[in-house]
Amino acid sequence: MDLLIPYAAPYFAYVALSSVLHNKLPEEIIYIMKLVIVPGLLIWAWKWYAPLTGPKNKWASCLWGILFGIIGLVVWCGLYAPFTNPKDGAPWSDLSFYLRLVTAGFVVPVFEELFMRGFVFRVALQWDLLRRQKTPNAFSAALDNATLFDVAPGQWSVYAIVISTTIFAAGHIVGEWPAAIAYGLLMALLWILRKDLISCIVAHGVTNIGLALYVYYFGHWELW
Repeated sequence: MDLLIPYAAPYFAYVALSSVLHNKLPEEIIYIMKLVIVPGLLIWAWKWYAPLTGPKNKWASCLWGILFGIIGLVVWCGLYAPFTNPKDGAPWSDLSFYLRLVTAGFVVPVFEELFMRGFVFRVALQWDLLRRQKTPNAFSAALDNATLFDVAPGQWSVYAIVISTTIFAAGHIVGEWPAAIAYGLLMALLWILRKDLISCIVAHGVTNIGLALYVYYFGHWELW
């Protein structure tokens, strides 16, 4: 439970800034606030985080992340496009676009993967293991007695994948749910294969940057 705030604070700070201040301040101001507040929280909480690297070569993991990021971009666009209307998308100003690009490409992947795959996935896994061991109050035990650092790199269970993917999808609008579910499963697979978070963070960043460049140069703003 002590690790909940360090892992969750950057995520929910970002969500709060997006939801509470939407239509109350210019988008440029909101994104500048995100670029200041969220990285500040990440820096403050960094000492509590599990290592981003695992037993495999980190540079190879980065290459795997790039590959999965490109696959994720194709999957995301393919599953989200049917739920969008090209007439709904309006171009952002250049300043707004670049601020959002930096945020989506370099900030969001860090806090979202740390929270979803670094915390939610591991807590769900520990709950599942304790549940199977018939531990009383398995969920409370997973939060209060177990430690995330006990989770081996790449360790997984079906429940951990389903729960983390569901929560990941719930953080998106309804039309994005099919794409978000598929993307959550893809990141879980990458965690299992590479046994580290750095590959997931790189993949997430590549997908977000690729999506931003795609909508900017091809005009499909409804996808962003």
